[in-house]
Amino acid sequence: MKLSSSLMYAGNPREAADQVTALEQAGLDTIWVAEAYGFDSPTLMGYLAARTETIEIGSAILNIYSRTPGALLQTAAGLDNVSGGRAILGLGASGPQVIEGFHGVPYASPLGRTREIVDLIRRGLRREKLTNDGIFKLPLSKEDGAVTGLGKPLKLLTHPERDSVPIYIAALGQKSVRGTAEYADGWLPFLYYPERAKAVWGEAVADGTAKRPDDLAPLEVVAGGMCAIGEGPETKALLDFARPLIALYVGGMGARGKNFYNDLFCDYGFEKEAKEIQDLYLDGKKQEAEALVPMEFLEAMNLVGPESYVKERIAAYRESGVTNLQITPATEDAPALVRRMKELIAE
Repeated sequence: MKLSSSLMYAGNPREAADQVTALEQAGLDTIWVAEAYGFDSPTLMGYLAARTETIEIGSAILNIYSRTPGALLQTAAGLDNVSGGRAILGLGASGPQVIEGFHGVPYASPLGRTREIVDLIRRGLRREKLTNDGIFKLPLSKEDGAVTGLGKPLKLLTHPERDSVPIYIAALGQKSVRGTAEYADGWLPFLYYPERAKAVWGEAVADGTAKRPDDLAPLEVVAGGMCAIGEGPETKALLDFARPLIALYVGGMGARGKNFYNDLFCDYGFEKEAKEIQDLYLDGKKQEAEALVPMEFLEAMNLVGPESYVKERIAAYRESGVTNLQITPATEDAPALVRRMKELIAE
């Protein structure tokens, strides 16, 4: 099992990048860089590549709408080059509010779009000429909207560092998870409850795995939560700091009837809480919504408590199929925590 974390910054990623070098020296295997509608991920990933030497650098996530397949191919190849073969391309559909509101692109055909993009990127990294006759038309003909009709199949101009960059998919829905298990290199689930993951996604993962090509390695799974090791009640109290994030996603990340994270909470068995959290959050009562996040979920998702309990959570994540444990250190000495977590994982 690998150990990873996300680049945490509050407006100044340069300062956060300084911490990544210390985490790398402590043994962290992978750093993930989010995008949402803040700073773009590739710029920060390139900056981290210049500041580090061994750590894997992954996007978590780049959405599949605001960049063409060709642009995503260029990004994957460029990041892999400047990092010396340490890039991971994390992709996802994001949500309608960001895609249609911030990028002004129709939120259409996320499943088919993802599959075609992954195929085009893989072919592009092998420097094959890009052609496609699906959601994406390459080259674009006049019948499909081309102005000149002069487009022709092209291959990547430069030689990539590797002819295959790992592609991970952020997926929650059954069809999306099934496709991820079939053709992606890795899976990035969110709000992951290890003991209930199989009940929610087990069938989808099994169905996708049954169709997985023989030349693909087993699916990598990245999941985790806040992490702190300590005996006293002050350590347990740290779980409350996870409430705002969970309430944001379950209650406010989307609209009523169109919130993937709220649906997941229901699938976990928290239907009542999911509805109440959403109602309160959308009514502007955020603190009341946060208070309703079940302690059961907070304890299961996060790795916070005595060392014996943290070891139990590591075992639960491993048993559920997680191969890369993603932690958010809730301590001032994050490198020390990373070193200890690496030791516990190895036991």
